[in-house]
Amino acid sequence: MPSDRLHAPGPRARDTGPPRTGSDEKATLLGFLGHLRDAIANKAAGVPEPQVRTGGVPSGTNLLGLVKHLTCVERFYFLGEPVDDWARTMRPSPTETVEGVLAGYREAVELADQAVAACPDLALPAPGPPHRDPAPSMRWVLVHMIEETGRHAGHADILRERIDGSTGR
Repeated sequence: MPSDRLHAPGPRARDTGPPRTGSDEKATLLGFLGHLRDAIANKAAGVPEPQVRTGGVPSGTNLLGLVKHLTCVERFYFLGEPVDDWARTMRPSPTETVEGVLAGYREAVELADQAVAACPDLALPAPGPPHRDPAPSMRWVLVHMIEETGRHAGHADILRERIDGSTGR
């Protein structure tokens, strides 16, 4: 990676940590997931072209691709929408904009939250993913999405710091 892309660390944003909700298991899991979802969206927001879609590591991983990928993962697990090519979910097309990808992510999150709210018992099967037998429980999907989103939030932290030096959530 060219050294001219590296910047001195910027001011560290205050990290408030996950919410202290916890009236029940569902609220706790959704609170942690929501915190991570916000972190992902905030890392991509305000990043100019072409940096938002420029790979920051040899694999080509980029901020906009992470948001696009997580949109597909939300739709796959919570809404049962199939994905034909997981690798392609990491690559935004030239016509996709930051605003459009973020709006798609927010819509997927809203629909996913509605699916969770409609689930009376986290032990019940989640609506997706298709062709999985047995279908994972809503509890498993929530925990998996916390892991998946947290993992990619860490990637986004590193990519954003490489772009403009900003750190924190």
